[in-house]
Amino acid sequence: MAYYRRIRDMREDHDLTQRQLAAILHMPQPQYNRYEQGLRDIPTVTLVQLADLYKTSTDYLLNRTDDPTPPKAL
Repeated sequence: MAYYRRIRDMREDHDLTQRQLAAILHMPQPQYNRYEQGLRDIPTVTLVQLADLYKTSTDYLLNRTDDPTPPKAL
């Protein structure tokens, strides 16, 4: 599964529309849609915002692990 599929699934799991999530991230909905479609790479800042919002790790969002547990702070 590509990472863009995972960010879509996470949004849907949190009962958010693309419009709502784009507003949270302070961006236009079409821009966020391009991330979910895999048409644009997600900037690091946005990826970190998503991980914080969903209380997970960036590795989980990037599909590098199947463990959604956020990392422990150092």
